[in-house]
Amino acid sequence: MADFQKLADLLIERNMTVCAAESCTGGAFAAGVVSVPDASRVLEYSFVTYSEAAKHELVGVPTETIDTYGVVSEEVARAMARGAAAAGHADVGVGITGFAGPSGGTEKAPVGTVCFGFCLKGDCRVYRKRFVGLPRNEVRARAVDFAADKLTELLENG
Repeated sequence: MADFQKLADLLIERNMTVCAAESCTGGAFAAGVVSVPDASRVLEYSFVTYSEAAKHELVGVPTETIDTYGVVSEEVARAMARGAAAAGHADVGVGITGFAGPSGGTEKAPVGTVCFGFCLKGDCRVYRKRFVGLPRNEVRARAVDFAADKLTELLENG
């Protein structure tokens, strides 16, 4: 399980704020952040952008990016993270998009695929994980844990 207290402490120590655009995790990453004391010091906005329209309208993901690369892609995760940071006036943007199942998925992004984008003061990194053979809510939980752990790692090493 991710250590959201450690993540919040790192953000506070660096005087940084975070904003997420979440799809398959449905706000669970933001819920993890606000589960710890002083969360208001690091999170002001967060977005659940479950539909393609929400990704475009709320955090500015270009429809061409979705059409070209697919809604579950590193390119869309990067655009979500960049857009979340901009829309949320945050130092750090997090984008999470995936197919939790049991339906959905494509040949390029089968069920269990989740893509992550992290933009820290404009420097963006993307990751793709496959959580194979897991039930829907386990895919979602593991995606939240990966996002929190990876952001913690990026903050520690950056």
